Parts: sequence; C-alpha cells; structure tokens
Amino acid sequence: MATTCVKRAFKYRFYPTDAQAAELSRTFGCVRKVYNLALAARTEAWARQERVNYNATSAMLTAWKKTGELAFLNDVSSVPLQQCLRHLQTAFSNFFAKRARYPRFKSKKKSRKSAEYTSSGFRFRDGGLTLAKMNEPLDIVWSRPLPEGASPSTVTVSQDAAGRWFVSLLCEDPAVKPLAAADSAVGIDVGLDHLLTLSTGEKIANPRHERKDRAALAQAQRRMEKKEQGSANRARARRKVAKIYARITDRRRDGLHKLTTRLVRDNQTIVIEDLTVRNMVKNRKLARAISDAAWSDFRSILEYKVAWYGREVIAVDRFFPSSKLCSSCGTLQGTMPLNVRTWTCDCGTTHDRDVNAARNLLAAGLAVTVCGAGVRPQRSSPGGQSATKQKTPRREP
Repeated sequence: MATTCVKRAFKYRFYPTDAQAAELSRTFGCVRKVYNLALAARTEAWARQERVNYNATSAMLTAWKKTGELAFLNDVSSVPLQQCLRHLQTAFSNFFAKRARYPRFKSKKKSRKSAEYTSSGFRFRDGGLTLAKMNEPLDIVWSRPLPEGASPSTVTVSQDAAGRWFVSLLCEDPAVKPLAAADSAVGIDVGLDHLLTLSTGEKIANPRHERKDRAALAQAQRRMEKKEQGSANRARARRKVAKIYARITDRRRDGLHKLTTRLVRDNQTIVIEDLTVRNMVKNRKLARAISDAAWSDFRSILEYKVAWYGREVIAVDRFFPSSKLCSSCGTLQGTMPLNVRTWTCDCGTTHDRDVNAARNLLAAGLAVTVCGAGVRPQRSSPGGQSATKQKTPRREP
C-alpha cells in the first residue's frame, strides 16, 4: 500500500530590502484589516442567528475593494487576503466543534504579523523565492537544505516582535517515514527540579532558560518603562526586550526538539500525564517556572513526531495517583506534600518520588495497550489506572 509523504514546514530567516519590507508590512496590515472586518460581519450574523461561510466573506472582500475607504486592499496581493478568510473559516469550524474558543480580533500590537501565500502567489525557481507584487527574490539564509526536488505548496512570511523576518515553506518530505519497530516503552514524569524523569531512572535536567536571562530581561524592561509612551526610544527599547524573549524561546524550542527526537527514536511507546497546564499556571508561586518548563510545547512536539515516525503516545488521566502509588506492591499512600521527594512504602521499598511516578505512568499506559482505551479511572484505590491513546494529526515542526 502506497504511503503519502508527510508535509513539513521548513523555516528560514531572510533579510528583505526596504521595498520588500514596506510591501510585506502593507500586506500584514491588510490581512489584519480583512480578518477583523470578516470576523465583525460574522459576529453580527451570529447575533442574528445566521451563519456566514467562507464564500460569503469572499464576496464581501470583493465588495470592500470597490469602496473608496478600503480601496487600498487592491494594492497588495489578493492571495494572503483570501487565505486569512480561510483561516477564519477554520477558526469558526473549531469553535462550532467545541475544539476552541470563539475567534478573537487581531491586534496591531499583540497579534502575530504574518501572511500566507499559495502557489499562485509566489514563484519558486532555481532556489529563489519571489512573492507576488515583488520584482526580486527574497534574500533567504538557507540554513538547511530543502528536500530534493521540493516544490512548496504554501509559503508563510512572518515578522516577530524582535523585528526578525522569517519565511516558512510547506513541502512534502519523503525522508520522514515510520521507523523500525522497537521493543522499548518509557513513562515520563514532568517536573521543575528535573524537566523530565524517565521510568528507566534517568533524570533530565531543567535548563531554566528564562532564569539565565532574567537579570538582563529585568534591566531591559526597566529601561523600556522609563521611555515615553509612543516614542521612538520606547520602540527601540521594546525591541531589545523582545530580542531577549526571542533568545529564550529559541533555546527552549531547540532543546525540546532534540529531546523529543531522542525519545521518539528510542521508544515505541511513550506514556505521559494528561496535565492541564493552563490551570496549573494560575498558581502565582509556580507560574513562572511552569511556563519556562514549557510542558505544553513538549507534548505538542512529541505528538506530531510520534505521528510522523509511527510511534505511539499515551496520555494517562491527570487524577491518576502516580506519585502516591507504590510501583512495587500497589499500595496507595495518604497525603504527600510536594516537598516530599523520597518516601518508604510499608513493603520496605524506598522510592524516589519522580521515578516512582514515571514507572506507575508506564504501567498505566501499557494497561491501555493490552486492554484497550476503555480503562476507567478509579481514583480512590490503588487499581485506579486511566489512560487514553492519542490519535495525533500531522503538524508542522
């Protein structure tokens, strides 16, 4: 049976000319304007208990371009404008399916600046990428090669808060294919003292990327607050703050990619805990450390790599008492504060709290593999094991 190639995004930094930067900035603004106009129209229709789909908003866009007030929409490529309407349609589909919240308006200051081009909006020839409304190709730093014979289906151009420009090319990558089956399985317990603790007993240190730059970040933020609102000096100071945040984010994602790749290559089955990080960061004392650990990013990266390489990830119910359950005899202990890192069971086994939790997660996950996903949580007794297999869609890296 023929297998379909995985579509993978290859992201590169580029340096636009002044004319290209001006054109892209206009495009970003028009994309934001069209998105907000379409969202407002659909919201008004929603209040009238009417549904407006992509085709209706596309017709609205044609009408908007003919008005004197919005005639500037004709100055940029129509492809990113149509794409933002498709993105809005996807957002509403997710909302109606209860997978996401109601779509929100894009902010000039806070929202991501990006524009997506389909094949009719760019030309990729001889290693050069030229976007619509531009006369010369982008000056891209090809930090890694594209797959041989790659032909991008979509191109996304973006600018981050630090002022850096990026282009992301979505291509089929034949090099991404299922790995040979392995016999190993691993349970993973996430933490703050150690980022990950494996059921094998291995502990992976928490790099604490934010803490390393905390002093420099605080100094840059203090200097920014002293600048006058709306001034050029404040804008420059804000970019300095954004550059520090970007450095922290880049280091964090690089570490997570290397870590998840190793775990996926070495193990056929990976068992994790189904944590609700958005609720955990409400703890004011731990919010900063939890955000820096990036447990949600770790899980999302792990899930799409598992889908790529033919592995399996299982998420165990968050109420499963992995820390308080003896992995040797199955006895459930009483209350166990977070400051208790080692404990001894009545059976005489002394446990490292995190290693014990990882082993219990692995056992619960393997029970799903054997018995199926119908295992129910039994939170008041040692037999309480609940887990579900994750069916993950293919995603961009």
